[in-house]
Amino acid sequence: MRTVLITGATAGLGAAFARRAARDGHAVVLVARDGERLRRVANELTATHRTPTEVLPADLGTEEGLRAVEHRLSDAGSPVDVLVNNAGFGLRDRFLQASLEQELTMLRVHCEAVLRLTTAAVTGMRERGRGAVVNVASVAAFVPRGTYGASKAWVAQFTQGAAVDLASEGVRLMALCPGLVRTEFHQRAGMGTEDVPGWMWLDADRVVDAALRDLARGRTLSVPDLRYKTLAGVTKLVPRGWLGRVSSRSTGRYGPRRGDRTTTD
Repeated sequence: MRTVLITGATAGLGAAFARRAARDGHAVVLVARDGERLRRVANELTATHRTPTEVLPADLGTEEGLRAVEHRLSDAGSPVDVLVNNAGFGLRDRFLQASLEQELTMLRVHCEAVLRLTTAAVTGMRERGRGAVVNVASVAAFVPRGTYGASKAWVAQFTQGAAVDLASEGVRLMALCPGLVRTEFHQRAGMGTEDVPGWMWLDADRVVDAALRDLARGRTLSVPDLRYKTLAGVTKLVPRGWLGRVSSRSTGRYGPRRGDRTTTD
């Protein structure tokens, strides 16, 4: 039985990864800020799939939270075989409208946490000669979109580079870049999505299924669904300035209320 640790595990893609891991008979370690909600999710997984579950309340925007998850990933007595770095959040405000503190917290959760947790996980994986890491980025990585897009671009680039470095060590790494996914993410943040075309929405469970297929095929970058593969390809042909203007307008329409921190957990 493998052990899968998932950050941002109480909602959205994180919860979908947890359901899939439990359904496949793996033990799961659930990480998120809300301890009470973590326990509810763990109880549901145990009742439905009879799989061992462990909860680890931790805020990855804090040093204490990061150290707690690093410690769990470094536990040689109960090794983690698969790490899914999914925790993250978005801000509506443009550069200089959002506070510097919010921007720095985003970089800590999206970049520092991914770097530190990946390092903690793959150190043991390399010694065992097996393991996998899925770092959740976004199609926003392919367009100019402030700190959010920049941080997700970093996740994608870092993951692909590390995958090359560890290719001969038995450790697989993959960046997952989904588009809009139907989860409670937008509702919890007060996001207006009424004008988003129906064709743009993806199902969380299907995204996870596609991601795991790509991971099994040895891919280092996964863009689920042909629609978003096409859009990602188009971004390579369109002038960056035009992309930036379009992205800026869409952020204003679909973003959370001013000052909100929109989390995946």
